[in-house]
Amino acid sequence: MRICLGCWLLLALVGVAAAAPAAPPAPVDIDPLIARGTYGTIKISPTGAYYAVTVRQAERTVLAIIRRADRKVSARVAGAKFSDIADFWWVNDERVVVSMAERFGSLERPFATGELHAVNADGKNARLLVGYTDVDRSSSGASVDFSGRYRIASLVDDLPNDDDNILVALAEADSASPWTGVERVNVNNGRRTRVTRAPVQRAQFVTDGKGALRYALGFDDDNYSRLFYRDNDQDEWRLVNDEWQSHRQDRPLGFSADGNRVYFQVTEKTGTDAIVLVDLASGKRSELQRDELVDPYAITYDYRHQPIAASYMRDRLETRFFDEQSEAAKAQRMLERAFPGSAVMGTTSTRDGALSVVGVFSDRDPGAYFLFNRETRKADYILSARDDFDAEAMAASEPIRFQARDGLSLHGYLTRPRGSDGKTPGPMVVLPHGGPFGVFDGWDFDTDSQLLARAGYTVLRVNFRGSGNYGHAFQVAGARQWGGRMQDDLSDATRWAIAAHIADPERIGIVGASYGAYAALMGAVLAPELYRCAVGYVGVYDLAKVHKDDSHYADWTRAFVEQWIGPIDRLDALSPSRLAERIKAPVFLAAGGADRTAPIEHSRMMERALKAAKVPVETLYFDQEGHGFYSDAHRRAYYVHLLDFLARHLGGARARQGAGG
Repeated sequence: MRICLGCWLLLALVGVAAAAPAAPPAPVDIDPLIARGTYGTIKISPTGAYYAVTVRQAERTVLAIIRRADRKVSARVAGAKFSDIADFWWVNDERVVVSMAERFGSLERPFATGELHAVNADGKNARLLVGYTDVDRSSSGASVDFSGRYRIASLVDDLPNDDDNILVALAEADSASPWTGVERVNVNNGRRTRVTRAPVQRAQFVTDGKGALRYALGFDDDNYSRLFYRDNDQDEWRLVNDEWQSHRQDRPLGFSADGNRVYFQVTEKTGTDAIVLVDLASGKRSELQRDELVDPYAITYDYRHQPIAASYMRDRLETRFFDEQSEAAKAQRMLERAFPGSAVMGTTSTRDGALSVVGVFSDRDPGAYFLFNRETRKADYILSARDDFDAEAMAASEPIRFQARDGLSLHGYLTRPRGSDGKTPGPMVVLPHGGPFGVFDGWDFDTDSQLLARAGYTVLRVNFRGSGNYGHAFQVAGARQWGGRMQDDLSDATRWAIAAHIADPERIGIVGASYGAYAALMGAVLAPELYRCAVGYVGVYDLAKVHKDDSHYADWTRAFVEQWIGPIDRLDALSPSRLAERIKAPVFLAAGGADRTAPIEHSRMMERALKAAKVPVETLYFDQEGHGFYSDAHRRAYYVHLLDFLARHLGGARARQGAGG
């Protein structure tokens, strides 16, 4: 047989052309996406003369007081490097109380230091009320004998009808299971008066409309709740619910305007949480609301501090009023019509309820605040969480539902790249959330999902068992399921996306932070056929180390670890750092040397194990960073490395190089 040399050359060239890879996607400008918002929480003063708003700066978060009339900053409260604002409250129209906090990582919640400061709206008469250097100003003896040691303070009630005083809970700083005393504190001179001592450890308090302490909810070392009640400040506390006996947790939300009824969020062993109204005289319990799928997400209060509505995070956020014919309900529905496609939540209002600050957000918009005038029915723009942010350029998150292998219904969100036809399988990233218990993904703005979608990936977020929001039984179903059924849920979600022609099975990665990092590495261990790469950001990878570290803190933390992670003798078999030889996919690890939540030793152990197993591993460590990189430069370095790593293994876009990297 004779071969035509010219034909052979033509076929060879055609074959080469057919096999040539597609042009790489255009690099992504990540800076607008990873930039942290400037503004956080905003609250209006009792008469509406001022706003107080948290402002994020490079190394701290500060509180700014802004005159509403001219938008000028009249005062500023700032702490040391890495300080944050845990919370703040208007005590009267001229004075604000501030709870200070520390934050060492972008994924951490601010850790309240227990310091309370007070300052006038014009910046004058700044005073430390409770803290490391305060002088004991108790007028009638301390409610708890602290022997001169530092006390942690938290606000119980800002007492709207008292312009000079607040109620503060004080607990011993170095106690893991503190007994708490409550004192009345004068915000002008710091003088304190004893009110009560909590009848239970780790107590939280609820007051009535007159500022009397009526409920104390706490937890014993077995982590079961105990609820105590009294009729007034002179009565003794009496036990009204023991979760161990009743198999029910009653969490008081607040009193009715007349003080004769109490609203509770009730958690039972089965079903979702309910909103229940209890008549104090008769003891009659009436269920007001219960969603068949999800728990209450947030409670709305009116200007009298009375609960009036509950919000529910179903496919998106829904608000339901206890009285749908009320003026507040009608105003809410009007605002929802004015902001279609967004969620609307009230935050604070003036003392007479005439002016209210409302937050508006969506899956594509991190949010903005508006001032609603009850009389004119107008909502005027105040500020946005992120300046110059183009929400229209963001990708939408669609709710999903499917069944796990054992028949349990699971929910989550799918974020596809803009322009996707929804029919062609493409590269996908599975993004398990942190926590894991009680935490869940909702219909809100998620930076990582938007960043990955911009780079060309479909993003799959799953509320695996153990997550919050879907009832107590759903959360408990995740107990002792690290590396077990919680992990199976993620694998089942990935296979669901493949079967639904959402994901290209040859281009799927798994990326997570904190517990999500553990789940990412365990995904690579238990389902190596599913994932082409895995990323662990500030993760824990050795459960025996978690058990040992957390068990030393207190009896209740030891009980928690046993209840939710499991006995230490079975944890090696559930730790990716002990199972690295089963990992086939390349791994990228990132961690901070100052991380107290997931110490960097976890990542170093994982790295050593991967190298010993000859698994390709890349690392990015910053010694000064905590649980989530705080520095803008370090955050950018992480996301640049992340997109580069995913591009090499899944084929998406890299980050555009710029001034930041």
